[in-house]
Amino acid sequence: MKRFYTGVVKHRVLILVLFLLAAVICLGLRQQVGVNYDVNDYLPAESASTVSLEVMEEEFSGGIPNVRVMLYDVTIPEALEYKERLEAVEGVTSVTWLDDAVDITAPLTTLDTDTVETYYKDGAALLAVTIGAEDDYIAAVDNIRAVIGDENAMTGSAVSTAISATSTTAEVGRVAAFGIAFAMVVLLLTTGSWLEPFLVLAGLGVAVIINGGTNLIFGEISFVTNAAGSILQMAVSLDYSVFLLHRFDECREETEDIGQAMVTALCRSTDSILSSGLTTVIGFLALVLMRYRLGADLGLALAKGVAVSLITVFLFTPALLLTVYPLTDRLRHRTPKLRLEGMGRVIHKLTIPLTVAFALVIVPAFLASGSNEYYYGSSHTFGEDTQLGADTAAIEAVFGQSDTYVLLVPGTDTAVQTALSDSLHELEHVTSIISYVDSVGAEIPLEYLDKSTMRQLVSDNYSRFVISVDVPYEGEETFALVEQIRAVAQEYYPDSYYLAGQGVSTYDLMETIQSDMLRVNLVAIGAVFLVLLLTQRSVILPVLLVLCIETAIWINLAVPYFAGQPVFYIAYLIISAVQLGATVDYAILMTDRYRENRRTMEKREALVHTVSGVTVSILTSGSVLTVVGLLMGYMSSNQLLAQLGMLLGRGAIFSLLATLLVLPGLLTLFDGIFIKNRKGRPGGRRKTKRLQKEVS
Repeated sequence: MKRFYTGVVKHRVLILVLFLLAAVICLGLRQQVGVNYDVNDYLPAESASTVSLEVMEEEFSGGIPNVRVMLYDVTIPEALEYKERLEAVEGVTSVTWLDDAVDITAPLTTLDTDTVETYYKDGAALLAVTIGAEDDYIAAVDNIRAVIGDENAMTGSAVSTAISATSTTAEVGRVAAFGIAFAMVVLLLTTGSWLEPFLVLAGLGVAVIINGGTNLIFGEISFVTNAAGSILQMAVSLDYSVFLLHRFDECREETEDIGQAMVTALCRSTDSILSSGLTTVIGFLALVLMRYRLGADLGLALAKGVAVSLITVFLFTPALLLTVYPLTDRLRHRTPKLRLEGMGRVIHKLTIPLTVAFALVIVPAFLASGSNEYYYGSSHTFGEDTQLGADTAAIEAVFGQSDTYVLLVPGTDTAVQTALSDSLHELEHVTSIISYVDSVGAEIPLEYLDKSTMRQLVSDNYSRFVISVDVPYEGEETFALVEQIRAVAQEYYPDSYYLAGQGVSTYDLMETIQSDMLRVNLVAIGAVFLVLLLTQRSVILPVLLVLCIETAIWINLAVPYFAGQPVFYIAYLIISAVQLGATVDYAILMTDRYRENRRTMEKREALVHTVSGVTVSILTSGSVLTVVGLLMGYMSSNQLLAQLGMLLGRGAIFSLLATLLVLPGLLTLFDGIFIKNRKGRPGGRRKTKRLQKEVS
């Protein structure tokens, strides 16, 4: 290891050139990485709704309605005129309204009330619009808004996707700017030179750029990865550079040879940084095991990002620090001297009360964290303080909560289709059905239909049922209705029907990610435990470290339960792995420094020196992770990203408290198990001033 780092010091100029060249190339490649904003696209390829969508796209051009447009104070002729204008919008493949369900030349009072009020109520018309390709969402949504004006309303998955695509980039840019500014302030307070914060952030920036450009190997990434990936990488990886920088400053006091000081600092910090990085990588890689492919998308990108950050901190950052150290020394300034020995003594005195309190909260936090109410889909992505949220509330105020499903059945026997339609009409939440047997009549031969009607209702192989329902996009009623419709279709067409729609996809999403939870958490915990077992060479230490951080995670996820706030299940799964991987670093640093101090000190003194020696480093990284998370929480209009940010920021706080207040006491309580001298006894009191200074 020493020989390798000596080579790094010797060839620092070449290393700088290679990394900067890679950053320039990756900066260009980053612009070529596609971004996917539709969470349903990450369902497993074999899920029923995914297969159904593929079949429908092959058989029909219309697709599934993904926009609901409400027009206020319009007559039927005016609504029909709007329908024609919407059909002419580029990217719109179909528009469905009342005239597709009933004969509107007849008096409305003679028609089925439920069917009429599904599309026309209190002078307002509700049209179901289908935008075909995802690439057309943004332009088509803008053009639809231009047609209907701001006084009318629209909602739907395509609208949500389009708004996410346009708003997320700007919001993430603001979060990153504020996060970098805060990190700069913290680093200025905790480093000894005006230049060092810029060097640390330069190393992080190079790692983030390289990771962003190499995401091209995935073809495209999700909007969650695009929005949160770089910010998380920066916040998670900051502590590696901080740990190295503080070690470098310590080693410079021991020798005037700047190169030798860097080699020593790298050798002494490698175990802590590498074990921290490996646990973080493994925590992220656990997301790859999710059948819901959004987890793999985020997990692979973040794991690669942390790996790139580790390579950068062991190669680029030392080379950069050594290249500019003369200027760094000229820009030295005084840093606040925090005397934290008193904090260590207080923690030592409160070891038993803090440990008891910690033990008492474990079980309630664990139970509460798994008892939350969840959102599975994207229907709650935007709140009522946004235009989309306000439009959604306005539409639901007139027409109630509703959705549209599409059912395909073999198009041969109209008698069976009629029986199927009758059974579907009997379901409580089905308000309208548009199909060949409903709209045209089974008694009318297909050859008498015009081609436009034929294209919408019948293909070469299937007959199409467009089913309007008065349930939201997700929830217990929705999931129960999906099961009922599938059961009815299975009765008439065993294993030969296809059902799709936003509520159907959300149902499959719910089933998929619920099955992912236990697998992801167990693998993440087990893999991190294994890495700690190998690096700490102790059985009890991995147990203490994982229990400490996992309890912080459970407390974090218990907060929404006690507050009565639903949790996005995707955020729940992601934060479980991310918080473990991101904050176990603090526990590792605390443990490594305690063991180092115990070589020359008794338990009480080692605890005091450990708390005093690592608190600044831990708070530096933890405070940045906290602020970045909270900024994302407060500044994101996308509620999924906002909640992920809040969980990240709050989780970092709980992990900091667990690491700084509880873990030191646990280390002293179990000291006799993992601290041994050569005779098998706890380390003695003898020490030297030189060694005290080295490990303080």
